[in-house]
Amino acid sequence: MAQYHIDGVDKTILASLIGNARKPYLEIARECGISGAAIHQRIRKLEENGVIAGSRLLVKHKALDLGVCVYINISLSEADKYAEVVDALKKIPEIVECHFVTGKYALLIKAFCHSNDDLINVVIRNIQNIPYVQSTDTTIVLDTAFDRAVGVTV
Repeated sequence: MAQYHIDGVDKTILASLIGNARKPYLEIARECGISGAAIHQRIRKLEENGVIAGSRLLVKHKALDLGVCVYINISLSEADKYAEVVDALKKIPEIVECHFVTGKYALLIKAFCHSNDDLINVVIRNIQNIPYVQSTDTTIVLDTAFDRAVGVTV
């Protein structure tokens, strides 16, 4: 499949939706100087071509009393068991991201916990009990300087 070419109007649409996924299409149309119908068509094309994969509602973790953010590196005893370990990690609700990475560890996950005691339970009782998890290395986030979506330069 050929790569979809994104023009200036598409970039404006994407930047607007990244800033506010609930922004009315007519407001975006006014910003772009085109009709609302054209915005609908362009957004549909962006979705069909895999540029837009959906939208999400972002909930601040601290509002849910999830004040402990952590990154956990995981090494595996058998690299070919990666899929089984990932399936087990998906069942742990505190884990919000999981990446297969290069380097000393096989997986890097991000999790949110209510407290350090909750974190201990997640790591020791859940993650370290998954077959083929050899070891973990946990980094607690003290502060997040910024957190943003992938941007588009207009």
